[in-house]
Amino acid sequence: MVDMAIHPIEFRYGSAEMKSIFEEESRLQRFLDVEAALARAHAAVGNIPKRDADTITKKASVKFVKVERVKEIEKETKHDIMSVIKSLSEVCGRAGKYVHLGATSYDIVDTANALQFKEALAIVEKDLRDLEKALLRLAKKHIKTIAIGRTHGQHATPVTYGLRFSIWAMEIKRHIERVSEVKKRVLVGKMSGAVGTQASFGKKGIRIQKLVMKDLGLAPAEVSSQIVQRDRYAELVSILALIAATLDKIGKEIRNLSRTEIAEVSEKFEEKRQVGSSTMPHKRNPINAENICGLSRVIKSNVFVALENVSLEHERDLTNSSSERVIIPESFILLDEILKRTKNLLKNLALYPENIARNLEMTGGIEMAEAVMMGLTEKGMGRQDAHELLRKLSIKAVKSKKPLKDVLLKSTTIRKYLSESEIDKLMDPKNYIGTAVEQVKNVLARR
Repeated sequence: MVDMAIHPIEFRYGSAEMKSIFEEESRLQRFLDVEAALARAHAAVGNIPKRDADTITKKASVKFVKVERVKEIEKETKHDIMSVIKSLSEVCGRAGKYVHLGATSYDIVDTANALQFKEALAIVEKDLRDLEKALLRLAKKHIKTIAIGRTHGQHATPVTYGLRFSIWAMEIKRHIERVSEVKKRVLVGKMSGAVGTQASFGKKGIRIQKLVMKDLGLAPAEVSSQIVQRDRYAELVSILALIAATLDKIGKEIRNLSRTEIAEVSEKFEEKRQVGSSTMPHKRNPINAENICGLSRVIKSNVFVALENVSLEHERDLTNSSSERVIIPESFILLDEILKRTKNLLKNLALYPENIARNLEMTGGIEMAEAVMMGLTEKGMGRQDAHELLRKLSIKAVKSKKPLKDVLLKSTTIRKYLSESEIDKLMDPKNYIGTAVEQVKNVLARR
């Protein structure tokens, strides 16, 4: 029978680099790495002969312990880690009696998890740094590209694309900081035994745990039950979801700005071969941005499961085990996919100056009402009076379908305060972007 892939991760999403961390053989190797480190720690404290620890270390490899053999034993034992222990013991000869000495299953599982987190977070960090650089390049390139700002889906006042890109860049920078910060809480392993007392390790338990974690490049848990406490994992998954939420935000904005009636930006479209629709030949859909938004929903939904896993019963129950087999690799692999898609999307993002200018001018100057209001206050009119006056004149401009400037020029109240040249200056969008350019320069200077 031919093996058939079921989850899209298997054939559609995620880089080979990220997926390799969570493949069966790789995970088995991490279990073996922990078992070997445990044997070396026992030898260091005099619990077992060094030659036997050396044998276990040599044989703790997927070259000797095969996934197929582990699965074969698991069919009988119905226990995954016991199957690893038996498989390793088989190839270690007389040294096999020292495999897994004093440990409980989740001493191995949780410490192996931390090793996987270490590798996976390194990939996430690199992608985030690349993404931050891409956004800063765009911010610099478009530091003075003026566009209409939108609030509540309506035209507001002018903004710059440089400011938009720098806002996203700083959000990504905060995620880099979060990933760096969380490492001290999730790159943690343990050797604590069945309920956390280390009774099975005797009086040398604390030293054995320290030796194992130092060997593996992890921090030892200060205290634990049978498991590393799942608030750590919930924080990790939450950070992955936060990153996904930012990518969703970027994807959604690009999708909206790509709308036919807006058309300020677009994704790269391979004109020779790419198809937008199976029935509409003209379509050029923002498929990467849509993919980013769609997969982010899966990652965000995994936070609920991670939070549920925090409140296990007593020293632990098994309800976290099955769900973590799903949410941890899924969250990392899908985040890896949308991080790389976002980088590619921004690298090939096209901006259309003529459409940006068209949209900026679309409402006949209504978007500059605030600027005129502020100009009036500088001339001595009360702010509230100026606001009410511009509110009424803006309504009049919309109803009469006339440019706001024409309506302003006919207002005797306005003309008491402002000349036509002053009105022209106030209604020029490039004169009403505040400190946007300076803010972007400050962001760029931090790099």
